[in-house]
Amino acid sequence: MLAGAGIGGDSDDYATPPGHRSGFVSIVGRPNTGKSTLTNALVGEKIAITADQPETTRHPVRGVVHRDDCQIVVVDTPGLHKPRKLLGHRLNDMVAEAYADVDLIAMSVPADEKIGPGDRWILESVRESCPNTKLMGIVTKTDKVARDTVAERLMELHDLLGPEAELVPVSSNSGENLDTLVKVMASQLPEGPKYYPAGHVTDEDRDTRMAELIREAALGGLREELPHSVAVEIDEVLLNADREGVTDVHAVIYVERPGQKHILMGKDGGRMRVTVQKARKSLIELLGENVYLDLRIKVLKDWQSDPKQLGRLGF
Repeated sequence: MLAGAGIGGDSDDYATPPGHRSGFVSIVGRPNTGKSTLTNALVGEKIAITADQPETTRHPVRGVVHRDDCQIVVVDTPGLHKPRKLLGHRLNDMVAEAYADVDLIAMSVPADEKIGPGDRWILESVRESCPNTKLMGIVTKTDKVARDTVAERLMELHDLLGPEAELVPVSSNSGENLDTLVKVMASQLPEGPKYYPAGHVTDEDRDTRMAELIREAALGGLREELPHSVAVEIDEVLLNADREGVTDVHAVIYVERPGQKHILMGKDGGRMRVTVQKARKSLIELLGENVYLDLRIKVLKDWQSDPKQLGRLGF
């Protein structure tokens, strides 16, 4: 779980002041409740992709929040849901594994949606798997509604989680209450050392982050079921032999049916060109150098239900 912890960095990077708190916090909730946006806001850097579609997050993403008095490893997870395909079952298994060994579970609900059966089902799943793990609640997207609605959602969350659970309303977009949220999380973690050196923001490897940024670009504007059928694999990353300071990234977008490929390509390839432009910009920001992106689309029939293909794509 602490892959990379304690490796590299000066010894001062790990110096632990008296009373320092540290630990792992898993953010759980229904799809599209703002978990990834909140993780990015807490870390102060984009480490998890975001999109308008639910079920965008496909694997747990760990982000490190650094403060003088605490270090919090936030684990952004795929939204728990009742799965329709094998991929959905595997995503739920990933979530269960992610929060099985954390110090605190933070259940997120959006301010602009009433708490419903899906939230209660998630809470039951969490309590069944982790009966002794501390719980807290987060109301996200508070900038989207009036104060009265935020108060209503806090009361619903209080009734759901019980009187002992700490509750914090936040807006990832405006930054409202983010510092308060960090303090409340830290107060529920044990005293402990710094697991990571200053400046370490995530355990995500380079290729995984690149694949996710490409997928984010490809998802822009998509609706209905197509977003769930999109997967990205990095083929090769090489220094350009002819242009100094340029990195060549070769990647493949997989879809399940030929019709989906046509949608992603767009008329005369126009949509694909926009995807490449957006993805290339994100890759340049990530790598800190110029990038040539070679991006292709292939049909991998019904990959969401194929165990072999799921394994190949890392699920």
